[in-house]
Amino acid sequence: MSKIKIKLVRSPHGRKPSQRLTIKALGLRRLNHTVEHNDTPQIRGMIDRVRHLVSVEEL
Repeated sequence: MSKIKIKLVRSPHGRKPSQRLTIKALGLRRLNHTVEHNDTPQIRGMIDRVRHLVSVEEL
């Protein structure tokens, strides 16, 4: 299974609670924090909800 790297590039401060919770569920804690996840439809759906706050790189 392929991996993807997700980086928080914009602050979730002042965003909708659902977007803040999605960022938290992805494991992102602070600006420029990077996490790796398996490339699954569930993770892709979460990324799609907060695509304006994160950058995604395929490994």
